[in-house]
Formats: sequence, C-alpha cells, structure tokens
Amino acid sequence: MTTPEPGRHVPAIRLSGVVKRFGPLTAVDGLDLEVPQGIVLGLLGPNGAGKSTTMKMLTAQAIADEGTIRILDHEIPAESKWARARMGVVPQHDNLDEELTVEQNLRMFSFLYRVPRRQRREAIERTLRLAQLSDRADTPVDDLSGGMRRRLLIVRALLHRPELVLMDEPTVGLDPQVRQDLWGVISALRDEGVTVLMSTHYIEEAERLSDEVALMAKGRVVERGTPVDLVAKYAGTTVEEYTPQGSGGIAELERLVHEQGFDTRRTGTSLSVLRAEELPDSLRDRLGEPERRAANLEDVFVTLTGEAVV
Repeated sequence: MTTPEPGRHVPAIRLSGVVKRFGPLTAVDGLDLEVPQGIVLGLLGPNGAGKSTTMKMLTAQAIADEGTIRILDHEIPAESKWARARMGVVPQHDNLDEELTVEQNLRMFSFLYRVPRRQRREAIERTLRLAQLSDRADTPVDDLSGGMRRRLLIVRALLHRPELVLMDEPTVGLDPQVRQDLWGVISALRDEGVTVLMSTHYIEEAERLSDEVALMAKGRVVERGTPVDLVAKYAGTTVEEYTPQGSGGIAELERLVHEQGFDTRRTGTSLSVLRAEELPDSLRDRLGEPERRAANLEDVFVTLTGEAVV
C-alpha cells in the first residue's frame, strides 16, 4: 500500500489517460479527471458518454485497458481494498436486502465496512437520523416507499464516515419531490467536508448541488467548471426563444442566427438563441417576437454535447 508524503495535498480522485474498450466499442477514451478533496463534482453527459463505465472502473468492477486511476492516493485496482475502506459507494440500482429491516440492513453493512463494535450503535443511529428513518428502524425494507429506500441506500454508504462517496445516478427514477428531499442528504455531506463524485442525468440536480461539473461526451471530459462560470461562458445571461412564422421554419431561423455567429438549440417547436443579450437589433427584427428567460446549465449541456435526448 502506498503512503502519501507528509504535507502533500492528494486529490480524492485522479484519472490519467484512462481507456476502456468493450470489443470494438471504446466507452472511455483517454479520460483525464481530477477531483480535489472536499467538493461535490457532478459528472454530466448523454447516454453513452462513459459515465457509468467510469464509475465502474473507480470501484474496480471494470478494469481500465490503458491509463492510471488513483483514489485517495491508492492505485486502482491493485489497492482497491484500501480505497474501498475509505470511501462509500451508492449504486444506481437498489440492492437492499428486502427480507431485512432497515436497521438490520445497516447492521449488516456495519460489519462489511468494519465499523468497530463500540461504534456500531452510534453509526447506525446517526445514519438513520440523516436519512430521516429513525422511526422506521424496525420496518422491513420491502414496506418502504421508493424515496425511503433511496435514502437508506445513500446513508448505507456513510456508516463508516467515508472521506469520499461515489454516487451513480443517486436519484434516478424518482419523482421531483423525492429527489429534492434527497438533495438535502447530499448537501449535508458537503457541509461535513466529504468529497462527492455524482453522475447524474438531471441537469438541475447537478446545477444545484455541484461545486463543479464535468461534462462528458464520447468517453472524455469536454468541459469543466462551476455551473455559474460555464453558463456565463457558453450561454450568457439571456436566452430568447423564437417560434417560426411563415416559410422556412426553424431551419431558416437557425441559418439567420448562425450567420451572425450565435449558438442555438431547438426546444420543441421553438429555437432558443444563446447569449441573446448580444443580438443586434437588425437580427432581432428579422427573427420576430421572442420569449425571454435566464440562461441555465441545460443550455450549456446541449451546446457542448449535442441535441441527444438525456
């Protein structure tokens, strides 16, 4: 096992030149990614961008064909055992034991995470409070709602007070109200100084929770930064949405806007123009009457990764 030099700041995660192939398909293609300690990093990308494969390599469920991976200065997969002792993993799919109660599920994992015997009771009670499930400790998991199960799945990874938590689509398939409830759990981790790497399809989730976001496409990171900085850089402050009138349709509107050097995205039957605060009056007069709204991270996502459905 490697030991970091005294006083040297070690990133929580560092991937360098990582490649993963599945036959003729290259799922991850020369990925470079560094996650400093103590931040929440949101990993965004369309389907097939390589997010899930990246998460599997970090947990040694998949082995990189090229490149190096280090977690808390442990080489992966050679030192996965030591890395796993210091991190928690929240899987995309629910793998709770439905025949056990909430507390029994946590107790079982307290053994797997090697929580010292004297600390197990406190660890279980602490995670129950964090998940807002203290009054459900004796409830069989099969009787929990979807939101309760997901909260339990998240806090199960926190029993041993990990320094790093990997979350693969932590709120996938949940309704908006339950997702927002779980955002509080993730925010509490940040407040405790825990590093979180979270892959997600929900752009609003990444925008609200992440200190930084990394956008993936075709197996590598294409851009990274704070949500505010990325929106300012690629989308400006204002987006104007135009609905085609007369002949030509959206394609004609796109042509007019692109000729002036502005980026666009299609939103249903309308065309969204980014950085609309910079549009010249002459062009705006030709486009018609718009609907205006504030630019957001979704505009950046579509600009950098394409119009693919997320």
